[in-house]
Amino acid sequence: MIDVGVLGATGAVGQRFVQLLEDHPWFNLQTLTASERSAGKPYGRVVNWRLDAPYPDNVSDIVVTPTTVESLKDCDLVFSALPPEVATSLETEIADAGIAVCSNARSHRMDSDVPLVIPEVNPDHLGLIDVQRDRGRDGFIVTNPNCSTIVFVLALAPLRAFEFHDAHVATMQAISGAGFAGIPAMEIYDNVVPYIGSEEEKMETETLKIMGKFDGSEVKPAPFRVSASCHRVPVIDGHTMAVWVDVKEPVAEVKKAYATFKPPFSNLPLQPAKTIELFDQPDRPQPRLDRNRGRGMTVSVGRVRDGLRFVALGHNTIRGAAGASVLNAELIHSRNYL
Repeated sequence: MIDVGVLGATGAVGQRFVQLLEDHPWFNLQTLTASERSAGKPYGRVVNWRLDAPYPDNVSDIVVTPTTVESLKDCDLVFSALPPEVATSLETEIADAGIAVCSNARSHRMDSDVPLVIPEVNPDHLGLIDVQRDRGRDGFIVTNPNCSTIVFVLALAPLRAFEFHDAHVATMQAISGAGFAGIPAMEIYDNVVPYIGSEEEKMETETLKIMGKFDGSEVKPAPFRVSASCHRVPVIDGHTMAVWVDVKEPVAEVKKAYATFKPPFSNLPLQPAKTIELFDQPDRPQPRLDRNRGRGMTVSVGRVRDGLRFVALGHNTIRGAAGASVLNAELIHSRNYL
């Protein structure tokens, strides 16, 4: 078993990490960190559990520690749900101290020697771990993309079989993406907010790194353009997006690419039976009906039409955040980096 910790364990993504790591067959959750006001107290006393999944009682007695390198000395791997202003320096210190970091924070995603990974799309980018180690780092940092980027790129991945130059996406993003206290009710109720700070820039840059080519020392960005428009809608979980891509092949060929898409690995614990679920119904996918497919790890695609136009959907705090990091860690472990 690999001894692991969760950094920022009381927040929205931190709680999702704790839930997904309960009884994990490879990872032994032993360390939970949070702010100074929670440190020194059992997790069960300080966490305000708000997920739609049962609270895992086996973590209640774990005493929360402050988020320091010293508090993580017994961990082989940590999952970071830290805010970026904290993650930037602290994740670096942790990796330099010889601990592996799988981060959901945006701080290091675009660093040239840090893998930005979706396992089904660019597992070869884990080669950047060797680049970090060659530069003298004992541990390493691996990041997962922004929640909307993950859904978008997984929906694009089967289209790599075809030629395209432009991808346009309009998102309808759930309120849980802003955290438990992220959006006041009077702002989002009966409303659509047509702006999410820096979200569009993340989608437009992260996508090109993920789908770029790793040459053994660096990643060359993918040679297409992305244009994103991001919107917050009154849905609790599940990011929906309308996508336009200049693929010229017939819709039947595109649907076949989706239906036959398989990841380049198997038997990872959190891996869903289907990475992509393709719908033929004209009114699917929908967040309330489809966000939990594959235990929240499946991305759903539907309304595939000439143009090429389609709708994609994924669970933003599972597939788009904590679940993405855990799947990254499983891939890392399966490739003997730990």
